[in-house]
Amino acid sequence: MERRVVVGLIVAAIGLFCVVFPWAFFLLVLAIGLASIYEFNYLCAIKGQPLEYPVAVLGVCTYIAMAVFGLLHKWEGVLLAAIVIVAFAIGMYGEEKGYFARTAYTLLSVLYIGKLLTYFVFIRQIAGNGMWLTFYVIVIIALTDTFGMLVGASVGRHPLTRISPNKTVEGSVGALAIVTIVATLATRVPQLHLVWWQGASLGFATGVAAQVGDLVESAFKRDAGVKDAGAMIQGHGGVLDRFDSYLLGGVSFYATLHLLGILQVQ
Repeated sequence: MERRVVVGLIVAAIGLFCVVFPWAFFLLVLAIGLASIYEFNYLCAIKGQPLEYPVAVLGVCTYIAMAVFGLLHKWEGVLLAAIVIVAFAIGMYGEEKGYFARTAYTLLSVLYIGKLLTYFVFIRQIAGNGMWLTFYVIVIIALTDTFGMLVGASVGRHPLTRISPNKTVEGSVGALAIVTIVATLATRVPQLHLVWWQGASLGFATGVAAQVGDLVESAFKRDAGVKDAGAMIQGHGGVLDRFDSYLLGGVSFYATLHLLGILQVQ
């Protein structure tokens, strides 16, 4: 467990360093997306229905690139339609059995990984304090993962769900309480431009979503009958295993910014 915590903190530190430099951060997001889609394809292949992999890779790359260049809000509908059409067309050249599943999994993978990762691009691009808000959301999610494990290992007694038997109710509630308090106290950092109740709301909503994101990926792995999605990160399994909580945590953080009136709908 100690190695897992140390590796997790190192990964978070690398991410935080990249946040300072926008293009380094965008490339990091892209690298996470490509590694995650590779591992997701592995899970689907175990189920007997691999993705239309080139389509999925292109879809993830295009999603992130369009977000970086400010084109996604205008062209996302066209992008999704193109992914569906190309996946259907290319799928006809594969095996007849599983055609529906392959195309459905392909679209799911692009939305699950490509679409959800774009919210970190959007957060980083927020005018004025985007860098500080990106630091903020990464720390909230990293602490949710870390304290969920530490509290659960220390006092956990009641399983949270059969999907992930190592997670406990005590670990979940403890992590949520801690990150909400930390997120509230962090509003004293003037660069965030937040008041305490906004921080508490962001911490709570992001912490809940991060835990759900972790469980969603656990459900994918359990369905495929594997323990880890990969082995790229020592002590954590694959990239998708490490960043599963970020996928839903990022979109929840961004949505909460809108709900609190911190960001205006463009």
